[in-house]
Amino acid sequence: MQSPSSGLIVVKIGTTTLVDENGRLDHAFIDSLCTQVAELRRRGTRVIIVSSGAAAAGREVLGFTTRPADIPTLQACAATGQAKLIESYEKALAGHGLSCGQVLLTRRDVVDREGYLNARNTFERLLDLGVVPIVNENDTVSVAEFTFGDNDMLGGIVSALVGADLYVILSDVEGLFTADPATHPEAELITRVDHVGEELLRSAGTPSSSYGTGGMFSKVSTARMMMAAGIPTFICKGRTPGCLIASVEGTARGTLFKHDGATGHENSHKLWIGLAEVPQGTITLDEGATKAILSQGASVLPVGVSSCTGSFKEGDVVDVHSFDGLLIGRGTAGYDADDLARFKGLKLDVIARFAGDQGAHPAIHRNDLLIF
Repeated sequence: MQSPSSGLIVVKIGTTTLVDENGRLDHAFIDSLCTQVAELRRRGTRVIIVSSGAAAAGREVLGFTTRPADIPTLQACAATGQAKLIESYEKALAGHGLSCGQVLLTRRDVVDREGYLNARNTFERLLDLGVVPIVNENDTVSVAEFTFGDNDMLGGIVSALVGADLYVILSDVEGLFTADPATHPEAELITRVDHVGEELLRSAGTPSSSYGTGGMFSKVSTARMMMAAGIPTFICKGRTPGCLIASVEGTARGTLFKHDGATGHENSHKLWIGLAEVPQGTITLDEGATKAILSQGASVLPVGVSSCTGSFKEGDVVDVHSFDGLLIGRGTAGYDADDLARFKGLKLDVIARFAGDQGAHPAIHRNDLLIF
């Protein structure tokens, strides 16, 4: 996978991995995780931790035995629990002579290009100073339209933002299986994925399934975007002793998502478009345009657009779907939605006749398009 003696990794830990059987923060597990982080640091590997668990820790502090139903109480739990969570990491890392820094992000912070770059500068400076960043979503101020969805995606965005060499997701399952192992005991672990297509996404469940919500579907979707960014992603069972070090060494049991032909990271502009921005609509391509974009590196031209949805403006980020409905990329729209609805299916020379040469251009230029 990569040499454990150098590089930068981002590791994400979910709530179910962080808490014990009573739903309380498992400080012994956090200690063991930080021991592995310290060993990696000793070998020269820098580590960023993306940690869930604040709301669970807050419920413990505030005396809630079940998850509150209203948003203000949930946000109060997150605010209270974040202090307890960071304190646990601080104590565990201090035992190895390491300091940690708390970084709370919202989607709004990275949607803004300047905010995205400022966040990257902060991470770089923390790492230069030898600090271990502990990242979480700022749930106390997040609103629905500007959430990351889950910390799998947050970890992916952080990985792209800092140009990580590896993204490790410590989960409560060993990795991606051929089917949901909870209902299909015969399911087999898939140890290596070099392409995420529709069939593989189906094997990960759906966003509304128990195997998918905050679970494998989310992880596979994020891993797919990481592959587009040129960042290998490894999913493994976080409770396995030494799994973080083994993940970096390439000896852990789990699922590695990596393109065989990957040669490096996409440029930061495309990564910001594809991962950080919130899509404002969808452009669907015909079969010919789909093939041209995936195999020939073409721009999205109006002639290849079969439909568009949403009320996006020129310059907004939109999803790009293939002719059979699969999300294949994300890019910056060259037209407003109304104009593209008028121009779809037309060649540029035809558009130029009534819109002028300045109005005849790609629906999405290749330089502004991240292919998943």
